Amino acid sequence: MIHLDCDDLFDTWRGQARWLLSHEVDPSQVSWASEGVSDLFGSDDVLPKTQGPFLARIPRTLLDTLERAARYRGDQRWSLLYEVLWRVSHGDRTAMMAGDKLGSELQRRIKQIQRESHHLHAFVRFVALPENEGPQYVAWHEPAHDILHSASEHFIGRMGRDRWMIATPRDGVYYDGQQLIHQRQCPVEWQQLAQNVEDPHSVMWLTYYSHIFNPARLNPTVMQGHLPARFWKNLPEGALIPGLISQARTGKQQDGQASGIKGRAGKRIGAGAHKQDQGS
Repeated sequence: MIHLDCDDLFDTWRGQARWLLSHEVDPSQVSWASEGVSDLFGSDDVLPKTQGPFLARIPRTLLDTLERAARYRGDQRWSLLYEVLWRVSHGDRTAMMAGDKLGSELQRRIKQIQRESHHLHAFVRFVALPENEGPQYVAWHEPAHDILHSASEHFIGRMGRDRWMIATPRDGVYYDGQQLIHQRQCPVEWQQLAQNVEDPHSVMWLTYYSHIFNPARLNPTVMQGHLPARFWKNLPEGALIPGLISQARTGKQQDGQASGIKGRAGKRIGAGAHKQDQGS
């Protein structure tokens, strides 16, 4: 068996897969290392130095699909991609389709990537920093897949010329007002800055969030589907959510309003104004 390591880089994997295909190496005869995991059944076999005789015709759409799916972190991250590539290169395009077992897993991974990108857009909370030469806004996020670089381009148009940074436990991005800089290994100083910054408007936001909470409309299962619990710890309002859910479950749903709102008196209309409205 050939044991390879692409360092979780699609371009590196693509070059390795091209050589494997040219020598018609069956997917069962090759494996890729996962970060921190050694392959007990791997060997020291290496790819031949010269390209093999087999010339594979690969649709451009397949390469784009494989590149998106490559952002998925999980078992057989790279082996599955090579198996799809192998089958398509040998004339079986069903490997790309959801009706096929392999194609179904490929499409599932792409959907997970799309969902994780949406989570980045929805749950990143930028905090403003005092004027300095570095970023004007910073945020901390913990994505489940390698979507930071591609998904963070969303903020370039949203933030204008402002400088901003998103740090994660793995990688980080910094937009300097002109270009997006991606660091595969997030610098420690970026991580510390993003995790320790204080938001001067947090109290105002928490007050607003708790007041607009509607216990009567709460469905915890649906809510956690849209806002997974793993993100709560990094959201300013995250600390409030368990308590608000608990209140709803213990009878607050009958009020239909947040506890800070339901007891307030409404605006009274004078009798003269009321009569005038009736006569008009």
